[in-house]
Amino acid sequence: MSINDRAAALTMMAAMLVIGCIDNFISLIAIDSGLWQFQVLRSAMGLPLIILASFLGFGTLWALRLWAVALRSFFVAFAMLFYFGSLAFMPLAQALAGLFTSPIFILLITAFILREPVGPARIFAVLVGFIGILLVLDSDWSTLNWISFLPVVGGMFYAMGAVATRQLCEGESTLSMLAMLFIIQAIIGAVALAFLGQFEFSVLEGAAGFIQRGWVWPVTAALPFILLQAVGSVLGVGLIIRAYQIGTASYVAIYEYSVFISGPFFAWMLFGQTVTALQAGGIILIAAAGIVIAIRSS
Repeated sequence: MSINDRAAALTMMAAMLVIGCIDNFISLIAIDSGLWQFQVLRSAMGLPLIILASFLGFGTLWALRLWAVALRSFFVAFAMLFYFGSLAFMPLAQALAGLFTSPIFILLITAFILREPVGPARIFAVLVGFIGILLVLDSDWSTLNWISFLPVVGGMFYAMGAVATRQLCEGESTLSMLAMLFIIQAIIGAVALAFLGQFEFSVLEGAAGFIQRGWVWPVTAALPFILLQAVGSVLGVGLIIRAYQIGTASYVAIYEYSVFISGPFFAWMLFGQTVTALQAGGIILIAAAGIVIAIRSS
């Protein structure tokens, strides 16, 4: 396949436009549904679309190395759990910044686990990114709590998934990895729901009970947004993978950070969310660190 960086950049920006929009609706889903139920319903809605895409000739559902695809999907599924869970409690821009610390963790895994050499530019980028994390987490240190770190943990798991994709999943089809991700998310959600069903405890009302809430039915108000999330996720992730297929990876990765424009824009337009000057500065530092790491890693 020939390299077309311009088309790849446009494809990636389209993907980030979709994701930057649909992720804003997690806060509405959290009011009436729970994180685990959301994972099950989202997978139930998304998997038929993936099967249909395979039937129409967009790729195979069969994995060459089932264990490798499952391991990679396990890491990414946990990354999304921490990321989605945080969206019920913090602005989208803050959660995105935590998730996009993944290039920093990728570099740490590369250096300390895979024992690959890294240069001074990437080490400096890690330090810059770490400062950005501290700024984005919260400008008021007195309000920091464990929830503030949820998206950063998500970024760590996302990095592990990215390394597993690169090291173990070469040649695997887009649809096989996407289908496995949805399957594992559904399994994790079902196990958590079964566990929560064994206990009776009070759950906070609204979005505050998103992580603790078990199965709730009906969830009429949340269903349209869950369907939007399922369709948008299949489309957005498909566009991301397509962008990497037709473009130079280090070049395409830069345009992933356009989500820091689309996400906060939709958050402001739909819900009036804003970010502080310090948090905006932190986002810029994290994006700059990720871009430097992407360029130097090539």
